Amino acid sequence: MTASTPAAQPGASAQPGAPVQSGTAAPPPGVSGTAAGAPITRPGDALANLLAGNKRFVTGRPAHGHIVAAAAAASGGQQPHAVVLGCIDSRVPLEAIFDQTFGSICVVRSGAHVLDRAVLGSVGFAVSALGVPLIMVLGHVRCGAVAATVEALKDGRRPEGDLGYLVDEIAPAVQAVGTDDPDVEGKAMRIHVARTVRRLRDAPGVAEAVAAGRVEVVGAVYDLDTGWVEQL
Repeated sequence: MTASTPAAQPGASAQPGAPVQSGTAAPPPGVSGTAAGAPITRPGDALANLLAGNKRFVTGRPAHGHIVAAAAAASGGQQPHAVVLGCIDSRVPLEAIFDQTFGSICVVRSGAHVLDRAVLGSVGFAVSALGVPLIMVLGHVRCGAVAATVEALKDGRRPEGDLGYLVDEIAPAVQAVGTDDPDVEGKAMRIHVARTVRRLRDAPGVAEAVAAGRVEVVGAVYDLDTGWVEQL
């Protein structure tokens, strides 16, 4: 997949930064949503928090070091402000790219963020039991599961077993683009993100919360090369 030019985040300038530091610097002014801070309850505030954290990550100024003291501070309970559904790709560690500390986000991962009953139940639990106001579906460039689906459709050979389920779920996005398109993987990944967002908005439990204005579902794409998250 080809990487698109990183979109500037609201209120942020897309400046290249130094390598990410791994220290335990105090959070900069305006950082919120930590386990010890005031809970974030509005969808827009939750989204702004994630995008601000992504900016800190890219510019090499993370606020949250993943140290045992932070884990202990959050151990008494949790008030997460988002559930992020992402891919299993080892290059996309969700807490790191959004610079989030313990207790701040729920993470659900599957190949190419494909939905199944376990994923839907996990997202539903985050909404109903934990009260998260935001669901983010995060795709990424050069997704191996999308590439495998493209190859399977080109060859006419569906993989056996559960891998075939992943291909079946991603296939409609690839077919919408066409396997002859030179950027089929990049375009299909974005369509797949959008399809997943729509399906989650209609999911039992989530649909009611969205209709009531308590929850928003958004899609985004992570650029492996720059570290930026682009909201779709």
